[in-house]
Amino acid sequence: MKSSIRIASGQGFWGDLPSAPVAQVRKGPIDYLVMDYLAEVTMSIMQKQKQRDPRTGYARDLVPLLAEILPDLVSRKITLITNGGGVNPFACRDAVMEVARSKGIRVTIGVVLGDDILERLDEMVAAGTSFDNMETGARFGAIRNSINSANVYFGAMPIVEALRLGTNIVITGRTTDTGLTLAPMIHEFGWNDHDWHRLAAGTVAGHILECGAQASGGNFSADWRSVPDLAHIGFPIAEAYPDGRFIVTKHEGTGGLVSEATVKEQLLYEIGDPCNYITPDCVADFTSIQLRQCGADRVEVEGIQGRASTEYYKVSMAYHAGYTAFGSLTYAWPDALEKARTADAIIRTRLADGGATFDEIRTEFLGYNSCFGPRLCPAYEPEEVVLRIGVRTQRKDSIEIFSREIAPLVLTGPPSVTGFAGGRPKGNDVIAYWPALIRKSLVRPQVDVVSS
Repeated sequence: MKSSIRIASGQGFWGDLPSAPVAQVRKGPIDYLVMDYLAEVTMSIMQKQKQRDPRTGYARDLVPLLAEILPDLVSRKITLITNGGGVNPFACRDAVMEVARSKGIRVTIGVVLGDDILERLDEMVAAGTSFDNMETGARFGAIRNSINSANVYFGAMPIVEALRLGTNIVITGRTTDTGLTLAPMIHEFGWNDHDWHRLAAGTVAGHILECGAQASGGNFSADWRSVPDLAHIGFPIAEAYPDGRFIVTKHEGTGGLVSEATVKEQLLYEIGDPCNYITPDCVADFTSIQLRQCGADRVEVEGIQGRASTEYYKVSMAYHAGYTAFGSLTYAWPDALEKARTADAIIRTRLADGGATFDEIRTEFLGYNSCFGPRLCPAYEPEEVVLRIGVRTQRKDSIEIFSREIAPLVLTGPPSVTGFAGGRPKGNDVIAYWPALIRKSLVRPQVDVVSS
């Protein structure tokens, strides 16, 4: 058993800072690099990509990244764990394997499968699984025919199995963000699947790392001016120990800040009930967490309590819920706000006259009330206001009507339009989120391992 391991966050979302994983690998010692690519709507986007081209459906940014850092990973004996496999982990693995072969590098890649249950939904409903919305109680039948992705949130254990099989890259589909970090702790320290307090500690470590630099000074609301060199911000690292303690830190010489305050802000991110942070691996009690600044850019985390996991997996589904479009015009002083409001009234009248129907029309006046609403609006007259109007509807023809009504306002509405760009607004599919539960006994994760 190792006395400690260093697990580095490489990114917090698909599209995060591209230099971050490179810096994590090259600027100091780490044992694991974890890369989180997935969000709820991301799975639906990937599913659409795969339907158009069966070779896609994964985070393609991963491939050029590995073309750059794979030699470093191998020479420094760093294991990569990522959920970038999306809805097509095999295709992702094949693309990564091609990179390894092109560089003459031997790698062993583990793929975690079994989370995609889209083709099994009817079978499972017939067998008694309701898939009703776990947050609202809404019935699944109302949106069944609109579902385009359905993925089970697996936890750390399938990744642990892949690590035990000797992999140095693990690619998964829909895995909990926390599981990416918890898995190497279980593997290296020999924790069992009922060691609830330690599993909870690893889960909390994963929660801190999952949003990338948000734990090391990025998006820091308490005192953002105190964060040095944001341009070269260092992403967080969890220095983990067998007893469940860990220290949040970053590489020396990088920008950013790791303090009790930055870590606390990340701990509060999307936790729901702090006493019951539910994952497939355990239930963590965030109220038991104890933090201590133990050095420059070093925060020790300990005392975490955990309880047994539930008998359910969470299922993340996405479904088509109509169409939306947005348009904008910029009005200049004098009377910029009055002009924008008048233009808003004009376009709403013209939309109604044209027979368009909408579930929602939403208007914002950027520079005046778009962030905080009317109660906190400034008392002064703004020098410029951006009218931004959006519509949502079940009818595609209503989107077409809306798209034709923005540009005419330039010459048929109030004066001083100083900004109109992008042409006619384009309609986009609305992808809605549907969370549900499924018994763990109905889904079995699978691990497939190959070597180059």
